[in-house]
Amino acid sequence: MTLFLRRTFPLLLTFLFGVAAALQYYIPHPLSEAALTEISVWLRIILGFAMILGIASLCHVHYAKIRIRAAGWGYSLVVYLSMLATVAVGLWSSGQEEGTGFGWIYTYALLALQGTMFSMLGFFVASAAFRAFRARSKEAAVLLVAALIVMFGRVPLGEYLIPAAGPLAGWILNVLNTAARRGIIIGISLGGIATSIKIIFGIERSYLGGRD
Repeated sequence: MTLFLRRTFPLLLTFLFGVAAALQYYIPHPLSEAALTEISVWLRIILGFAMILGIASLCHVHYAKIRIRAAGWGYSLVVYLSMLATVAVGLWSSGQEEGTGFGWIYTYALLALQGTMFSMLGFFVASAAFRAFRARSKEAAVLLVAALIVMFGRVPLGEYLIPAAGPLAGWILNVLNTAARRGIIIGISLGGIATSIKIIFGIERSYLGGRD
């Protein structure tokens, strides 16, 4: 019975809901639309419990790091303090105007941290671009030329010096880049479909945890 509840029953539910979610796109019927609406309600309920489980797991992982003084345990302490401060602000501002406390945290804490993070990422991107743009092969040379054209076409000074760089950069972004992006999206979609089929038919079971 325990094995049925831990393995077979979750696989059965995954198969039924996966097939039902796929068929509703091919069988337009009021009953299927009503079932989809009902399922979406249940999914929101499950999402709430999943968030609780995720928060509990987050607290457990960071508590273990703080308890054993593992490398980077100070960052785990910052996570705990930030979480407690956010909860305290939310409870304190619950009776006040909507969004007062959380708006302050978002504007003066989260946005500042995001700006700092993306500023640091800019240096990493520049370093990676410098290594990637070394014309050691034909492909790298094409990438280097395309990057130079786009940079000249998007910078006012470069477009002033080379007037043809602007239209050429627009053609590269709107034609070549769009075609490459669509190819990547198609590949990702095919991979997602294959993974979904494996999950629906029980081939991929990593979401159950542990090993079979």
